[in-house]
Amino acid sequence: MSNTYRIGVIGFAHMHINSLLAQFAAHPQSVLVAGADTLPIRPDTGEARSTRKWNAANAVEKIGLPKLYDDYREMLAQEQFDVIICCAENNQHGDVAEACAAAGVHMVVEKPMAASLAEGLRMARAARAADTLMIVNWPTAWSAIDRKAKTLIEAGEIGRVLQVKWRGGHTGPLGPGVRHPGVVNESALLSGTVRGTTWWHQAAAGGGAMLDYCCYGSLISRWLVGEQATSVIGLRANLDSAWGDAEDNAAMLVRFPSAYTICEGSWTTLDHGVTPGPIVYGTTGTLLVEKKGTTATVRVERGAGQTTVYEADDLAAGRTNIAEEMIHHLDTGDALHPMLDLDFNLEVMAILDAGLRSAASGKVESVDNGVWRLGRG
Repeated sequence: MSNTYRIGVIGFAHMHINSLLAQFAAHPQSVLVAGADTLPIRPDTGEARSTRKWNAANAVEKIGLPKLYDDYREMLAQEQFDVIICCAENNQHGDVAEACAAAGVHMVVEKPMAASLAEGLRMARAARAADTLMIVNWPTAWSAIDRKAKTLIEAGEIGRVLQVKWRGGHTGPLGPGVRHPGVVNESALLSGTVRGTTWWHQAAAGGGAMLDYCCYGSLISRWLVGEQATSVIGLRANLDSAWGDAEDNAAMLVRFPSAYTICEGSWTTLDHGVTPGPIVYGTTGTLLVEKKGTTATVRVERGAGQTTVYEADDLAAGRTNIAEEMIHHLDTGDALHPMLDLDFNLEVMAILDAGLRSAASGKVESVDNGVWRLGRG
């Protein structure tokens, strides 16, 4: 007989809650129980599609979440959960993680893991002390074409990796024309003033393009290069969002012992103009992940007109999204996909944290800093 898992939500700030909760709702072993939002640091006036108020209403009215609480701590005290999905603003991940661990509840936290490495280490310590599972959801983990790229690199198709380029962007989380997983329609046209009241454009809440998009670059870098980075140069800039104090563009140059990567994140992008990537340069060839609409391939070029195009392999049946993967792991004890591993995610967070520190200091920052050594000691 299959186990049944009671699912809850803490935080509706990140619109990925719409797809994550829907995936758990569709799983035959899941039962939705209740949800509660976190308290924003400033009043949030947005009520349009994909704002926190809309996300909470959608969870109840469209996905079937039975109940909403005003306070997530009260909810944890009143209800029984097996898994909490955390889509709170980035600066509140640590508080939520400690509350879930204290309640003995497993947690799925939407990327990035946290707003800082110190916060990520705090989350990991809480989960390990309580012997609860904490996994970070990366949409990239469920991309069959990105997995194919990793398989080809590991098979030596381009030799040793020397350089990776990755770029992610759109017009902003609540920008015009943006579509998000689990939401059918595009985001509405919102004024800058309204967007500025949301946590996305507030630096103190963990908003900004570096945490939102360079986290992917940190992940892709660590995953494809296959070793931990040593140092990062980071840059943050608010180029077209004067109504918010968080950056709308960011970049990181990441140094590894035997390679380097370039990661870019933008909230001012109407069209990338080139393949967003990743593009991976190796000693014997170049690999490009190409995504055009619903079509995705990996192209490997070896010079002199030698080109091979690969299609993705199917993901393992019953392990195609976060809900399936987590419940499969809880049922069987089988290893999670490597992108979900806690130690791996701490390494990714250490790269991103170095980028954040570098953008603030204007200097090259070491990945292996005092916070990392103390937290891992």
